[in-house]
Amino acid sequence: MSALEFCRWVQYSAPLVAMRQSPILFPIIATVHLMGLALIGGAVLVVDLRLLGLGLHRQPVAGLAHDAERWLLRGLLVMVSTGILLFMCFATKYYYLTFFWVKMAALLLVIVFTLSVHRRVAMANEADVSPVRCKLVALVSLSLWTIVAVGGRYIGFP
Repeated sequence: MSALEFCRWVQYSAPLVAMRQSPILFPIIATVHLMGLALIGGAVLVVDLRLLGLGLHRQPVAGLAHDAERWLLRGLLVMVSTGILLFMCFATKYYYLTFFWVKMAALLLVIVFTLSVHRRVAMANEADVSPVRCKLVALVSLSLWTIVAVGGRYIGFP
């Protein structure tokens, strides 16, 4: 079975047809998906702006990153689970959308980057990491998350 055949099979399965036809179910899932984005956005912004030196100067980055990570992971769990449902509703449409593939690539990259490089820099002792490296990590993080968000926006409204 090819990827396109799988997308067709998923999209036209009975539960997904019912979900797509429901006047309330799809909008609720899309709304919860955006709430997950808001959780991620807040967690990312607070840490990355601190790494850029743009606020919360009295807070150590490591403590801030530790507290924000819980919200980031919760938001990611919400977004991925609802995103799978949203994808399944229009799988064949998304299969052909360049923005979908760009978003998925950026999402994979930002998850790996966040859980490795970003986490290592944010959780390190501030004296051990150069300000230039902190800023570079924050800019890469913000750029990748922006690509994910913009890609999502153009998936919904091409």
